[in-house]
This record gives sequence, C-alpha cells and structure tokens, in this order.
Amino acid sequence: MIQIYKSISESNPSLKALDNLEPGCWINIVAPSDEELILISKKTGVPLPFLKAPLDDEETSRIDIEDNCLLVIVDIPFTEMEDNSLTYDTYPLAIIHTDKQLITVCLKNSRILTDFINGKVKSFYSFKKSRFILQILSKISSAYLVYLRQIDKKSLMIEKRLHKSMKNRELIQLHSLEKSLVYFSTSLKANEITLEKMLKLEIMQIYEEDQDVLEDVIIENKQAIEMTEIYSNILASTMDFFASVISNNLNIVMKVLASVTILMAIPTVIGGIFGMNFIRMPLITNEYGFEITMFITLLLTFGAAYLLYKKDMFS
Repeated sequence: MIQIYKSISESNPSLKALDNLEPGCWINIVAPSDEELILISKKTGVPLPFLKAPLDDEETSRIDIEDNCLLVIVDIPFTEMEDNSLTYDTYPLAIIHTDKQLITVCLKNSRILTDFINGKVKSFYSFKKSRFILQILSKISSAYLVYLRQIDKKSLMIEKRLHKSMKNRELIQLHSLEKSLVYFSTSLKANEITLEKMLKLEIMQIYEEDQDVLEDVIIENKQAIEMTEIYSNILASTMDFFASVISNNLNIVMKVLASVTILMAIPTVIGGIFGMNFIRMPLITNEYGFEITMFITLLLTFGAAYLLYKKDMFS
C-alpha cells in the first residue's frame, strides 16, 4: 500500500492526500509488493535495497547513505493478540530522506505513523524533512515508554493472580512478558547506536534546535533502556520466586503423601502377618484376639502419627 501526503502550508499544517509525487511530500509505504517498490524506486531514485531493507524482520537498526539518499532504520514497538493474550514485539521501520521527498517503509501499519496522518502531532510539516524524522523518532521513544508501563502494570496483575492460584497460564504470560522485554532491550540498544550516529549527520547540523530535539530523543531512549532492564530484573526475580514457591508446594505435598503412606503401612504389615494361616499365630485361640490386634494396630498407628506430627510432616 502506498500513501502520499503533503502539508498544505506552514500556516495550515493539515495533510492532503496526493495521487502523484510532489516536492516536499511524504510517501508512506506499508507492506508493499515488489511492483510497488520498483515503481517508487524509479520515480524517486531511491536504491531498491533501501526500500526492501525494512521488509526483513531480522533487519537491525542502522544508517546508510547512497546516491544522496539517507536511510535510517529503527526498530519500533507493536502489540498483537496471541492465544487470547496481548504480546509485545518490535519490527523495523525505514525512514528515507531524499532531496525532494521523505519515505517511510514498514511491514505493518503503525500507530506511530497514523498519528501524523490523523493530525495528532503538533507542528508537523511534511516538507520539513529533518524535523519530520526527529518527530518520528520522538514518537517511537514515547511509544516504548508507554508499552513498558503497560508491561509493568500487566505483570503486577498477573502476579496478584499467581498469589491466589498457581496455574501454568499465569506463568506462561509472565514468560511472554519477559520475552517481550528482551526484544525491547535488544531493539532499544540498537536504536541508541543509530541515534548517536545521527548527531554527526549534516542534516542534523543545520538547525541547533534539531540537535536539541535529537538529544532529547536519545535521553528518552536511554530512559527506556533503563526501564527495560529494571522490569526485566523484576520479572526474572518474580519468575524465580514463584518457581521456588511451586517447588516448595510440591515438596509439602510429597511430604504429606509420604507420611500418609507410612501410616497406612503399619496396619497393612500387621494385617499381612496375621493373614498367614499358621497354627502358632499369636492370639489365634484368644477370644478377644481380633480386638487386641486392632488395639495394638491403632496404638502403633497413632503413635507413628504423633511422631510424624512432631516432625512437622503434615504441613
């Protein structure tokens, strides 16, 4: 899908949709076909590998320059439903700066870019390309912070449910959040290197306030990295804690079962002995032999139960 937008003027920042390319326009490409990429490459002069780069899920954050085209690839966060649970991941977004247009390419439609289309970003102009890049990067950093707070709240909710019931579902959800934080951490660290390289680019040297904005983005990115590390450590310790609790509960169950087995073994052994049809069996001729045997059995059983209770084998 190819969408072309352009700001009307500085006094009127509203976007208008275009059918053809114009200087100062923004080309938003989402999940494109090979034919669409070839068409855009021919019309804008952007190398085809630049346009195809973000279509690879494993593409890392980087900067590349070729034929007066600047390629900036950054990882952006997104959410999706998986097994009735909200999961978090990242995928690459390419921002291509040319002399006439700014191009964004990604695999999925992102809320970060739709906010620009829907007019939710102030002081946004498609023809101010360097500022537009910084605004996109700022939105990406803010999105990471928002998702990290969501992950923290979600982990606290799951932890509260785990206190009441030790089910595999909650543990799987915690593991999914921990995995999401690993993806975030990897992407944020890669983005940090790219952002620091951008400080040295010529387009960031034109206006001093652009440098200030980029430095603010770098600070937000570092804050997101620190938050990711903190939440990862908390989740890891939570998983270890509940694993220990589950192991301890299992030990308690096994201890109780072992105690019950010992108590059941006493009457079983005595019953087995008296079940042997020997003529010289004790109490075989006694009128109260059965009652005496049952009394001795109960006495030994309760005695063993008392000793096990003293050893705290029933809790």
